[in-house]
Amino acid sequence: MLFLTSSLDLETKKVLKRLPEAHAALAELKGVASSIPNQHILLNTLPFREAKNSSAIENIITTEDDFYKAELESDSIQPQNIKEVQNYVSALKKGHRLVQEKGVLTNSIILEIQEELEKNRAGFRKQSGTILKNSQTGEVVYTPPQHPDEIVELMNELERFINIPNLSDYDPLVKMALIHFQFESIHPFYDGNGRTGRIINILYLVLQKLQDLPILYLSRYIIRNKISYYKLLQDVRDKGAWEEWLLFIVQGVTETAKETIVLILEIKQIMQEYKVQLRKSYKFYSQDLLNHLFKHPYTKIEFLMNDLSISRITAANYLNTMAKDGLLTKQKLGVMNYYINHRLFELLK
Repeated sequence: MLFLTSSLDLETKKVLKRLPEAHAALAELKGVASSIPNQHILLNTLPFREAKNSSAIENIITTEDDFYKAELESDSIQPQNIKEVQNYVSALKKGHRLVQEKGVLTNSIILEIQEELEKNRAGFRKQSGTILKNSQTGEVVYTPPQHPDEIVELMNELERFINIPNLSDYDPLVKMALIHFQFESIHPFYDGNGRTGRIINILYLVLQKLQDLPILYLSRYIIRNKISYYKLLQDVRDKGAWEEWLLFIVQGVTETAKETIVLILEIKQIMQEYKVQLRKSYKFYSQDLLNHLFKHPYTKIEFLMNDLSISRITAANYLNTMAKDGLLTKQKLGVMNYYINHRLFELLK
């Protein structure tokens, strides 16, 4: 187990050569994200993609259609897979709010994130017996720390490493990779370690002001490279193969930032096209209406009533008019009508 205050020389020439491209991509992403007129558009759409992908790594599978329909019926009882993804979105947003308010990423915040994910207050592991197995063979590949006192001590050490800058002078992306390795190796919770660890990645980028919004998500990259991800984690434990692990994470940041830039620019393009058509066609056009259509890929009359402070009759008229003209797709769920921004939905899929 690595003690993160140690002064290992991990920033090899190969690692240092990869860092500028990753930082340039992050800076461009930060700028592109800030150009969206209403930040809630990104905060209401991109976290679901992350929640879906991060949960899929743990074999919790849902679809975009199922998730957005569940959002329409928030008062109804949802299947467990939908609840898990909703909990992830909630945990991510809560963690972001707490990091912004407090300016640190402490164990108490990490505990709150995991509590929101799992909807329990189990806290750090207090019982021994946790082991990590190969999902195909059942072979034990790693045994994390077992004693409660050791887990607390290691998490306290990790907390200091995250929040005290002068404990190391590593590049922030190198440090993020170290934090992720250490957290997953401590494996401090009975459940939710992988998802909590991926949320910590996002929040650390915000803490370091490399991003303003929690929108840089590595889960899709991990899914594409799942075998390598777990192998490289274990190779660090077994062989101290830090360079390969750091290169993997830095490459993931670079690829994911570039993909997210493309996605946000495509959202902006569709928004602009909708804006032109709405302004040309309807006297009821407003920026708030446009923002609403991109904040809620699936919307309903009540959502629009609340966002625009308009009557039910007016909201229904707006939505039905846009559906008739092909800007939205009208569907039925039970006795309720709902309306899909189909171009946005297809892009987010």
